[in-house]
Amino acid sequence: MFLKSRWFKFSALAVIAAVSAVAFSGCTAIGTTPEGARLDRVEKSAQWAGDHFRDVMSRNEPDIWPVFKDYFFDSTQNRVPTEALPVRDLTAADFATPPKDGLRITWLGHSTLLVEIDGYRVLVDPVWGERASPFSWIGPKRFHRPPLALKDLPKLDAVVISHDHYDHLDYPTILELAKTDVKFIMPLGVGSHLEYWGVPAGRIVELEWWDTHQVGDLKLVATPARHFSGRALNRNQTLWSGWAFVSAEHRIWYSGDTAMFDGIQEIGDRLGPFDVTIIETGAYNQRWADVHLGPEQAVQAHRMAGGKLMIPVHWGTFELALHSWTAPIERTVEAAKKCGIEVASPQPGGSVVPGSGQEFARWWPTVPYRNAREEQIVSSGFENRVATCATG
Repeated sequence: MFLKSRWFKFSALAVIAAVSAVAFSGCTAIGTTPEGARLDRVEKSAQWAGDHFRDVMSRNEPDIWPVFKDYFFDSTQNRVPTEALPVRDLTAADFATPPKDGLRITWLGHSTLLVEIDGYRVLVDPVWGERASPFSWIGPKRFHRPPLALKDLPKLDAVVISHDHYDHLDYPTILELAKTDVKFIMPLGVGSHLEYWGVPAGRIVELEWWDTHQVGDLKLVATPARHFSGRALNRNQTLWSGWAFVSAEHRIWYSGDTAMFDGIQEIGDRLGPFDVTIIETGAYNQRWADVHLGPEQAVQAHRMAGGKLMIPVHWGTFELALHSWTAPIERTVEAAKKCGIEVASPQPGGSVVPGSGQEFARWWPTVPYRNAREEQIVSSGFENRVATCATG
């Protein structure tokens, strides 16, 4: 209930225990909901539907009990690695020299990225915590150590957050970043959590979909997404988004968490074409295909947005679904190859320099997984609309 969604992850007993702990003792890591002037602004949003933010499309809500049943009795193995993963350890010195052609994207695991674009450094969805959870004793645990210590981060121009789920907005990480002078850019309402945690209001910027915040010559644009929000039982009190990074020379689109929707085409039409797309590929299941793309639809989204190079993210760090932990990258690489799309697959700590001719060696093990023919992921409204090259 208090993690990626209310649909999966812990037994009913664990959920009841966690909710009871929150109810009776409080939990600062959960954050808070918008109020005062922030709530006034939220209520003026075109996406506000009286008491919650509405999604870009209606979605099918799965029953919770079949999901619990699948989690505990599904025969899928290999949901977590059995051996230590290779990690490229980094220090600030690795970022001392700017990328020659202006672009470098470093994957720090899951959806955490350090984006360098034409002289600017933007940290995306920073999560250094051991668990994607408000609690230290329960919740999805990291598969690998962070490649870069927080104290070794280079000077940042902005921190960008896509939404308030625990695997994207991490309380202990925000506390450390709050000690710097960096600004935090996020969707409408998410600032309520940061201000509650002690981040000064003057360093918090909240945007509606299609709003732009300028950092020097770099434009940060909040783009629509088909997802939801919430860190406890009160869902959709804050907005969710993807992000476009637009400079005079380059364009990048980060999907955030999203399912398939027609607006991805509009993102490409309005803000693309993109030199790089960074698209979520993991934590999928057909039961919740209306909040996550899955690998084949991620490849389709890249095509719709007018992307050149694709970097798959949202995989390889936390167990958030029922699939084998390598399935997202295996299926993405397979679908992209069929569609003639270039995919960069760095190990944690690896950097992608578009146009450099890099080749990425396979760093993950070969383990069984369900392919697209065995487990198709299709968002509602998109039946029979995923490119055949992606589905095989």
